[in-house]
Amino acid sequence: MARMNMVQALNSAMDVMLARRPEVVVFGEDVGYFGGVFRCTANLQKRYGRTRVFDAPIAEGGILGTALGMGVYGLRPVVEIQFADYIYPAYDQLVSEAARLRHRSAGGFTAPITVRTPCGGGIFGGQTHSQSPEAVFTHVCGLKTVIPSNPYDAKGLLISAIEDDDPVIFFEPKRIYNGPFDGHHDRPLTPWAKHELSEVPEDYYTVPLGKAKVVRPGRDATVLAYGTMVHVSLAAVAESGVDAEVIDLRSLVPLDEETIAESVNRTGRCVIVHEATRTSGFGAELSAVVQENCFWRLEAPVERVTGWDTPYPHAFEWDYFPGPARVARALKKVMEA
Repeated sequence: MARMNMVQALNSAMDVMLARRPEVVVFGEDVGYFGGVFRCTANLQKRYGRTRVFDAPIAEGGILGTALGMGVYGLRPVVEIQFADYIYPAYDQLVSEAARLRHRSAGGFTAPITVRTPCGGGIFGGQTHSQSPEAVFTHVCGLKTVIPSNPYDAKGLLISAIEDDDPVIFFEPKRIYNGPFDGHHDRPLTPWAKHELSEVPEDYYTVPLGKAKVVRPGRDATVLAYGTMVHVSLAAVAESGVDAEVIDLRSLVPLDEETIAESVNRTGRCVIVHEATRTSGFGAELSAVVQENCFWRLEAPVERVTGWDTPYPHAFEWDYFPGPARVARALKKVMEA
């Protein structure tokens, strides 16, 4: 079995689907000849030609409007928004048009669009290249939201997203494109090649949307995380000495509430970790889900470890970024309650 980093796994997913389904097209800013700013679409245009993999103008609203029309007429567009920070000009097309189309047409039309976009910080990108806007989309009925944490899941989830008949926002944490970053920025990066989840089949397979994964079993507390924060949480558990269960949500909408409730009802404690700002972040929804499903079993208030309610600071990257020390403090706090 091949070993891939996340960039290679995502490239492989698109390669497989371009070959498997002639209605799949890939486009966006610099994705064709250049192969994408992070090289996720490298060589796909050479392989499938300019009518299947092509460049678009710097016009995110136009990209999504075009994708919507393609979807209505039977294509399955996979579009790239170069950074998640630049997805906002396309928000109206996604919310007012793509997300509503199935309902508005009484099932007569669908919008099988997949929107890939790198998200998150940890690369000194400052406020305009580090945002995590996932919660903005989870609020919208008709959109699905996915965030993988490793190469194996990235490929399987992306194939599932492309095959889905509804629009899927597929966030890719750019900090873990090349390795499972655990939040210790002062240590050398461990490449994906040394991680078991870098073993990725080269052919077709899927990881279902809406199914979380327990990446570390535990009995004392439950940690809910996704994307880069899965690896940060695993490091925090190891450093805190708390026997915590770590759940990788993988998709936020649909959300695997059953796995969350089973774990928290068993451990009685919950810590939620995400990189986005705290107020109205997706952690607030997770906290509500835990409250509604696990209230009588909770031994301590739910703790959230998040980014701060500020623009992402360039000079204070690691004060903003939820690192393992902050997660470990939250774990110890719920254990002391």
